[in-house]
Amino acid sequence: MKRTVVIVGGGKGLRMGSELPKQFIPLQGKPILMHTLDVFYQCDSSIDIVLVLPEEHVSYWKMLCRELNFRIPHRTVFGGETRFHSVRNGLFCIASTSKELIAVHDGVRPLVRPEVISACFEKAETYDAAIPVIPMNETVRIVQGNENHTLDRTQLCVVQTPQVFRSDILLAAYRQPFEERFTDDASVVEASGHPIYLVTGNQENIKITSPIDIQYAEFIYVSSHKNEN
Repeated sequence: MKRTVVIVGGGKGLRMGSELPKQFIPLQGKPILMHTLDVFYQCDSSIDIVLVLPEEHVSYWKMLCRELNFRIPHRTVFGGETRFHSVRNGLFCIASTSKELIAVHDGVRPLVRPEVISACFEKAETYDAAIPVIPMNETVRIVQGNENHTLDRTQLCVVQTPQVFRSDILLAAYRQPFEERFTDDASVVEASGHPIYLVTGNQENIKITSPIDIQYAEFIYVSSHKNEN
């Protein structure tokens, strides 16, 4: 079954305290976004990669690709006003059939493991919709007005990407009008009436949004290369 990934590279990196958008911040000598594309290509070199970027960032990205001789095949699509609209722009440039699987992945999650990507695609082929999750290890409290109480963390999990769906299901779901509750692709698909299958993710697959996340990612890369040598 054909595989496509829509990588969403929006964001201005405000929490980084830098004018450089977070997806372009260097990690081990090259932008975070290049690491993200690379892990999908290494997992499956035949995968169709669609990269969604704000229009004003596209020329800078192309310049980086030239300067760093980055040759992983991909298409670039302009993003929208929200993540929902950016994903939709990416999806609607794909000529797909119900025999295709489409993943959606955050551009600033370069630490996803190839085996997690493969597992999500494999389970989506069987169950139509599969997302990676990890257990909730912290105590969580819900706040409602002036009251708050603890939730049972054994019934909670943290959601990651890539989130993989049968293409006809995902495209139909993204024809819905935008709602604030659509915080990821699974919430969009779930709202259209389809259940979601959960796959075990990897703990280090964080979304890089702050300077300490960069330090963590650098540590993971250095540690993994030591293990390879």
